[in-house]
Amino acid sequence: MTKTKRRSLFSTIRRWFVRLVLLWLLITISLVLVLRWFNPPTTAFMLQRMYNQEYDAIELQHEWRNISRIAPALAISVIASEDQKFADHWGFDLAAIEQVLEDRQAGKQMRGASTISQQLAKNLYLWPGRSWIRKGLEAYFTAAIEIMIPKQRILELYLNVAEFGDGIYGAEAAAQSIFGISADSLSPHQSALLAARLPAPKKYEIQPASDYMKQRAHWIEQQVKQLGGENYLDGL
Repeated sequence: MTKTKRRSLFSTIRRWFVRLVLLWLLITISLVLVLRWFNPPTTAFMLQRMYNQEYDAIELQHEWRNISRIAPALAISVIASEDQKFADHWGFDLAAIEQVLEDRQAGKQMRGASTISQQLAKNLYLWPGRSWIRKGLEAYFTAAIEIMIPKQRILELYLNVAEFGDGIYGAEAAAQSIFGISADSLSPHQSALLAARLPAPKKYEIQPASDYMKQRAHWIEQQVKQLGGENYLDGL
């Protein structure tokens, strides 16, 4: 192959690569931007749970509720439990990430540093795991979510897609299936119990709650008070 032909081939490959990258950016940005106004009918995590052969087949429980129909106590409990800097950061809690890296170097037990925005990105578009590819995509989608979607809408999305139990997604389905009430009727203690379950919804039971879950819920209720209670939500 002559130099001219090789240059032509490389030029063609480069043009197609650029086009594919631009197409991918257009598609992914559109997938995020549309969430500013439209509610997602499902998520990547819901689909994986439905077809994951490691678990028994299950009919997913999921009912969308606008944030005005979800108890503020649940919203602030989730923030207190998962992401106390939610109102201030741009998708990433840098101090928490730095602490995780220090703990890793010291050989300590790993703990999560994901923000609500990161968890939303993962739930909507990605898959469980710790690969660098998934982490990179999570960072990309998190940044896009923070740039294009207001904080209150991010919180509304998360409250409606988070897994609160095996096959139970969103505040309304959780409130109905676990407590037999609607999401807007959740008490502060019930909200704290649901938030306490988020790190491992398939593992932790709250009906009845174990001593550990009671302690965890009590800690969350204390953190809610330190954040200023439901008034914190006014700043979003």
